[in-house]
Amino acid sequence: MSISRRIFLRNSALSVAGATLLSNEIFASAPKGELTGVQLYSIRDQMKVDPLGTLKQLAGMGYKHVEHANYVERKFYGYQAKEFRKILDDLGLKMPSGHTVLSNRHWDASKNEFTDLWKYTVEDAATMGQKFVISPSLPQENRKTVDDVKAFMVVFNKSGELCAKSGMKFGYHNHDFEFTQQMGDTNLFDMILKETDPKLVIQQLDIGNMINGGAKALDIMQKYPGRFESMHVKDEIAASGGHEKFESTILGAGIVPVKEVIDLGRKWGTKHFIIEQESYQGKAPLDCVKEDLAIMKKWGY
Repeated sequence: MSISRRIFLRNSALSVAGATLLSNEIFASAPKGELTGVQLYSIRDQMKVDPLGTLKQLAGMGYKHVEHANYVERKFYGYQAKEFRKILDDLGLKMPSGHTVLSNRHWDASKNEFTDLWKYTVEDAATMGQKFVISPSLPQENRKTVDDVKAFMVVFNKSGELCAKSGMKFGYHNHDFEFTQQMGDTNLFDMILKETDPKLVIQQLDIGNMINGGAKALDIMQKYPGRFESMHVKDEIAASGGHEKFESTILGAGIVPVKEVIDLGRKWGTKHFIIEQESYQGKAPLDCVKEDLAIMKKWGY
């Protein structure tokens, strides 16, 4: 039985369309603006001894993005901003975010403005091409009372305004104390999110740190959907020593439902997924972050 040319062309077109759709589903790229990187604190000892060689190894593993944890006297790991950016550029690396604690020494209350120390911090972050300038802690002196916190959250918002002038956002990164320290009828974490303007201050959710504070990432994300533009991707196991109950480990090997957490983050607008591992259970730190990246890629990140 012969088939008409019209039916043949129609069926062929449907077959091509179906194949194209399947191909797109299989090889779909990550959402626009999404990236996977590594927090350089994961390999802090290696960065201290040989920053150039260590960065070269990261690039060889397939990393494209790094997040700094060392900015001292206007230098990143001993290099001025322009020098460090060239080093990263030559290796095909970018640094979209970095950690520098915002503290009282950065804010002149008598003048109601930032000191040069913080102005330089923001200026050098812009030179590096950062999108986020992140404070990875809230100093003790700024969280003794409810009034202390409220006053410093005003500074957080002002930092967001300052960063916005250079096309960046200011951010905060949690540890565990934010979930255990009570501030009136709430905890410190809830207060930080309540008192900061999400248009000016992003939250970088560390999904591992909070475990030692008795919090779970999925619960926090459900409570504050869409508030976490950046995320520290981390897993936790029972600690082998020290004062904390849990320590970080290879992704997928611990008690954090990492894949579920990052998938929900992607669904709700998280763009930066930054791998961090601080404990290694006898493995070499560089081997750990290599394995972590392979797992993230397997998960589609």
